[in-house]
Amino acid sequence: MTANKMLLASHGPELLRAAALGGVQLRFEAAVGGGVPLIHGVREGLAGDRLTAVAGILNGTCNYILSRMSATNEPMDIVLADAQRLGYAEADPSADVDGLDAAAKLVVLAGVAFHRHLQLAEVPRRSIRPLTSADFRYAHRLGCTIRQVSRAENLDEGFHAFVGPALVPQGSSFGRNEGANNIVSIYGRYGGESSFSGAGAGGPATAVAVVSDLLALTADRRQHDGEEWLPGTPVAPPPLPYYLRFVVHDRPGILALIAAALARQGVNLDAVLQEPGYPKDRLPFVITVEPCTEAALRPALGEIGQADWHAEPLLALPMLLGGDS
Repeated sequence: MTANKMLLASHGPELLRAAALGGVQLRFEAAVGGGVPLIHGVREGLAGDRLTAVAGILNGTCNYILSRMSATNEPMDIVLADAQRLGYAEADPSADVDGLDAAAKLVVLAGVAFHRHLQLAEVPRRSIRPLTSADFRYAHRLGCTIRQVSRAENLDEGFHAFVGPALVPQGSSFGRNEGANNIVSIYGRYGGESSFSGAGAGGPATAVAVVSDLLALTADRRQHDGEEWLPGTPVAPPPLPYYLRFVVHDRPGILALIAAALARQGVNLDAVLQEPGYPKDRLPFVITVEPCTEAALRPALGEIGQADWHAEPLLALPMLLGGDS
């Protein structure tokens, strides 16, 4: 039995093979979801379905930070300090805010759901550190908020996976998820969507999961069939709309230059938003673009990022506006 998601993400296939050879069970409910019975629910409750995707909020620390920033417009450093004081965040919060913790949990969850092992280093991760209160104001104008989302999709040719901040509709299950809670949606070919939610950070929630594993091992001593995670192949993500936030030293022609760089890659603008009241030497504005591939967006952003009028690095966030949020 283990609650070490990093160990499982790195060596899950070997540990499962060793358990099968020894005729024992490997339990790890506390590794993903805190007190949410997620592993058991997927492994036993959805065993009869063919699962196609998982998407969720797997890091309670980030959800506490982002949901509070959304509600109060406080800066991240203030909210992060409170998360540390409350015991949600470590003294060094890098694993949480930079996505490593959620990525390790996603690898474990994908192993249980799809019986495939994604390499942790191959899961794209983006930090929540660049987010500011301005991003939440612009997100609200779009009917959205921002959450750290973890997604993995089981495709015929391989797996698409992602961990990072994304815009989600305010009224969606992800957008309504507040505080340190986790929420995960599992999608099956036959059963559709199943959701699990509950406390995802803090000692008591983790303790519930550990004790549940102990009780399960005590109650069921029968030998179980071995579980195997086969290698998974990462593939490019599907087209998505994107939120692009700029902070610039204002001058004529900036919008035209951005639009031209995007057009050269076949990326279409959707909307331009600019809140009043900001200084001209640090002027934030947002452009949303129609669904496009990362392969098309990346070179356009690389070209735009070389301009000398940026006051801060530009920020690009996917917009998850469909049924998985």
